[in-house]
Amino acid sequence: MGRKVTLAVSTLNQWALDFEGNLARILQSIQAAKDAGATYRSGPELEICGYNCEDHFLESDTLLHSWELLLELLISPICKDIIVDVGMPVMHKNATYNCRVIFLNRKLLLIRPKLLMCDTASYRETRWFSAWRKLQETEDYYLPRMIQTYTGQSVVAFGDGVISTKDTCIGFEICEELWNPVSSHIPLSLDGVEIVANGSGSYMELRKAYTTVELVKSATFKAGGCYLFNNLRGCDGQRMYFNGCSCIALNGEVIARSLQFSLQEVEVVVATIDLEDIRSYRNQVRSRCTLSGSHKAYPRINVDFSLSETGPWGSVAPSYNPITWIYHPPEEEIAMGPACWLWDYLRRSGQGGYFLPLSGGVDSSAVACIVHSMCRMVVSACAAGDTQVLADVRKMVCDAEYVPRQPQELCGRLLFTCYMGTQNSSVETRQRAKTLAAQIGSYHTDISIDGAVSACLSIFSLVTGMKPQFAVHGGSARESLAMQNIQARLRMVLSYLFAQLMLWAKSRSGGLLVLGSANVDEALRGYMTKYDCSSADVNPIGGISKTDLKKFLVYAKDKFNLPVLEDIMAAAPTAELEPLTDGRITQTDEQDMGMTYAELSTYGRLRKIHRCGPYSMFCKLVSTWGDQCTPAEVAEKVKHFFRCYAINRHKMTVLTPSIHTEDYSPDDNRHDHRPLLYNVSWNWQFRCISEQLQQLSATTDLLDKTPKTTPAKARLSKLMDRKCCSSLPLPPPPSPAQVLCFVKPMERQE
Repeated sequence: MGRKVTLAVSTLNQWALDFEGNLARILQSIQAAKDAGATYRSGPELEICGYNCEDHFLESDTLLHSWELLLELLISPICKDIIVDVGMPVMHKNATYNCRVIFLNRKLLLIRPKLLMCDTASYRETRWFSAWRKLQETEDYYLPRMIQTYTGQSVVAFGDGVISTKDTCIGFEICEELWNPVSSHIPLSLDGVEIVANGSGSYMELRKAYTTVELVKSATFKAGGCYLFNNLRGCDGQRMYFNGCSCIALNGEVIARSLQFSLQEVEVVVATIDLEDIRSYRNQVRSRCTLSGSHKAYPRINVDFSLSETGPWGSVAPSYNPITWIYHPPEEEIAMGPACWLWDYLRRSGQGGYFLPLSGGVDSSAVACIVHSMCRMVVSACAAGDTQVLADVRKMVCDAEYVPRQPQELCGRLLFTCYMGTQNSSVETRQRAKTLAAQIGSYHTDISIDGAVSACLSIFSLVTGMKPQFAVHGGSARESLAMQNIQARLRMVLSYLFAQLMLWAKSRSGGLLVLGSANVDEALRGYMTKYDCSSADVNPIGGISKTDLKKFLVYAKDKFNLPVLEDIMAAAPTAELEPLTDGRITQTDEQDMGMTYAELSTYGRLRKIHRCGPYSMFCKLVSTWGDQCTPAEVAEKVKHFFRCYAINRHKMTVLTPSIHTEDYSPDDNRHDHRPLLYNVSWNWQFRCISEQLQQLSATTDLLDKTPKTTPAKARLSKLMDRKCCSSLPLPPPPSPAQVLCFVKPMERQE
């Protein structure tokens, strides 16, 4: 006999501490779930208060207001006759827990605390929350008096329990518990739990979406059952963009999903499943059944409620079939993720648009294209009837009747670009900036800042009696650097002047947010002037590599019909801060940095993701780059990178807040907790590299002197490879006789 139940997962764009707005979005999701026939609604992690409250979780106000919001949900008629599962912080015995709170018809059923905290990458949950370690145990939680008054309950079960309805059993995981090697869904399934709901706060990184999907599919493939994955979406007040992608999986297949990128604040996805499909799937896995018989039982909260419709055959609603998950390529993720993040940031900041210093190079052009992508998404959302997006647009442009029709038209109201040229700027970059602005539709201006530069230098000369010169004019390196930096810093000052007054000049209220355009590789290398035009209010590309930005521009050229991007990508990246030679650019970024952007990406991943210091990075790259660099060249490259990294690490303290998209981001504010002040000589580490280089050189010389006996030479080459990759100091190289003794026994074994 079939037992069909309809279940709902919610994707919400919440905002930290926006209790009123968060309540409205939660109620909207519950109503949408009921309208679709669902009898169980689950939601994302900490949806009541917002995920990124951070140190506000240490304040009693946050806990109080969370209970007040929960009370509003309990007494709302919208929540009648549906099991509701929401996320909020709860203090129990003077410790705060990240919890799921489940209720039905004005009665709390269970408070289920998170078992495992996440402290990976940008997460720091143990700073605010405790992990519940009494596995498969519950105890009494004494409810606040405001809740007791309305529910008539004095206590509710608190802990690692499950909900048992008349027709099925529901268990819970919270975010990190899905990623952990010892996930809760395995013991839950062995105890007969058929539906597992996960409230999550998983943020976007490029190329990451498939990870979550595969974990959800794997959980239900191995254990059987139905998995409800609920995730936040959007910018809730921090540097990350929550990834969306809520989904419902059944027996190893995804059967329903929400969008990854969208301006929609509330998205509810439902699916109707047959509980008998779960039971037959599990019953055929005999090894699972054997384990189930001896497994420890979870505390069960019995509820006089049925998820399925009554009758001999249950619900007649159609069951869902498996769907194919189409993943966005990285360049499309860049086009949509940062654009959605910029939209949330702009509408919640109360400002009227963005101001961007547009240089005509790859980085600032990529930022301009992302804002243009945002405008395209806004126009599409308004055309689809999204009243919230339309209301936000009208508020920004100060026009209660405005309806955006074309992305270029909207871009002209929301994006103000400016080419800030000097005598060191080229005609080509000026023209590329002007052409791109015309193609995306931004309100563009073109100014010269030479007068401001001269005024600043004259003040210095007046005080000191000295006049600094560029190196090409005979000045020292210090003079030349100062001459370049004053141009960059004046652009920042003028950017904020224009951002504050451009709307005033156009008789519009409000101001503009200044956009930064330094990519993650330049931040890692420190290739930027402190407090120059890379200093801004927000930076949509601060977590994206130069390599990925170029791929994005290739995508945007065709997708958005922006042909000028081909010329922008073909031009060598340059800061244009040094004098031109016969009107031509002589300064390029990669020449200035002493390394390529591709090399920088490699250094970044090894330093952060693979956690390599100078020595281990050298050992890895000797092997990886062996076909293009000698060991001595690799050693010098690694040393040069770490010197530059150490010298410029202090700049990470003033990085413009940027959307987190790359795991090797050097942003020290949330993601990369390393020192600000280093001994830039790295004496001990570099000495280890030099000693290793000597050993490699000796081994190479020995290899050249060894007779060309193929097996012996091959064995010695393998030995050298092992030395290159070793993370431990190696003994002195062997003599020729020792080498032959080493390889001959191995030859005999063969």
